Amino acid sequence: MRRLLSRVFAIWRTGLSGPIIFLQAGNAANYFGTGLVLPFEIIYLHEFRGFSTSTAGLVLATVMGAAAVVTLPSGALLDHFRAKSLMITGNLASAAGYAGLAFVDRPWQAFLCSAVGGAGFGVAGTANRVLTLTLVPTEQRAASTALSRVAGNFGLGLGATVAGFIVASAHHHLRAFQELYLFDAVTYVVFAVILVAGIPNPRPTIFASPSTGGTGFRAVAGDRLLLALIAANVALVMIGGAFFSNVLSPFAVEHTSVGPGELGVVFFINTFFIVIAQVPATRVVKRMRRTHALAATSALFAVALLAVLLATQTRSSLAATSVLAGVAMVIAIGECAQFVVLGPLVAELAPPHLLGRYMSLYGLSFTVGVALGPAVGGALLATSPDAVWWGGALVMVLTGAGLLRLGHRIPDPLLETTVRPLEAIACVEG
Repeated sequence: MRRLLSRVFAIWRTGLSGPIIFLQAGNAANYFGTGLVLPFEIIYLHEFRGFSTSTAGLVLATVMGAAAVVTLPSGALLDHFRAKSLMITGNLASAAGYAGLAFVDRPWQAFLCSAVGGAGFGVAGTANRVLTLTLVPTEQRAASTALSRVAGNFGLGLGATVAGFIVASAHHHLRAFQELYLFDAVTYVVFAVILVAGIPNPRPTIFASPSTGGTGFRAVAGDRLLLALIAANVALVMIGGAFFSNVLSPFAVEHTSVGPGELGVVFFINTFFIVIAQVPATRVVKRMRRTHALAATSALFAVALLAVLLATQTRSSLAATSVLAGVAMVIAIGECAQFVVLGPLVAELAPPHLLGRYMSLYGLSFTVGVALGPAVGGALLATSPDAVWWGGALVMVLTGAGLLRLGHRIPDPLLETTVRPLEAIACVEG
């Protein structure tokens, strides 16, 4: 039994250093706070602050809008200033924004707090990606990215679950919602303290290499392979991720026998499966060509989207829920591959002095995909609900075909690296 348990736990071993483990513990705590407020934000603003649902929705959209606005400028800053410093600044700004949301009673106050919180989220998110990748050698970037995703999903799922019990036991009392927002703000401060206390602070590489063709976003825009990967990621996030997260619920309630309770189970399975499978999936993906892994991700999303239509063919709630649970797991597998391939790949393509800009553009692709998903999916739901799924599957097939055509232009990771990023930076400074 001891040997069996040892083999089981070995699957989740990453070999990552203490600072990275500490960083991801901070990520988990931070996302726990996000999970506390995320499911109930519209309820809080509408029922307890008297905002219309449309105004409440716009307040939430302001968070992502502000994050999108600051993402590219934060990438430029990261090519000149330390990621840790910007990450601390972003977390403290988010703490101020979310603490303020606990006390707003007018829409303009809510918009202001959301803008501050969203701007902090955008800066800290981009800095987090850069810091996560620069603290490890090249061959551990996929494992570092995987652990970051596990920490985020674990914290988010646990926070949402705890918040549900708190809100239910408090009988929807205003003070309960205020406490959730304040505790969320505290988690941002805690994360900042963790960064100060236990995370190294490597200097950015700010010199320009003659082989890179220049500096700034003009040089980034000249990398056609990067732009192709960014376009593919927008499609993957919009259709694979956002369609599942935002469009499945209204479609399932209207066109299947699945209710809100069963949908909660489906989304829990998706999050739980990511937490369990993300690190082991990294080992599987390492054995594949990156081109094939990305094409497989597109294929998995296409299969999952078509499978949604199977749930409409049965009147049994159990059967429909089982189908959608399978969809949740297939989407989770695809996302596991998507994250551990694309993040390290973009970092590998980036010249050292443009790493911040490359990662900011990569981060912006997620924001754009998350924003476009509900907009496109909602429009299709209003005109032809089934087209959301078969149309999305078609786009995924075309995306996968496009990725395959990139062929050998997508580099595979080096099997060995002898110089760690921090050591390389130290050599440059010396």
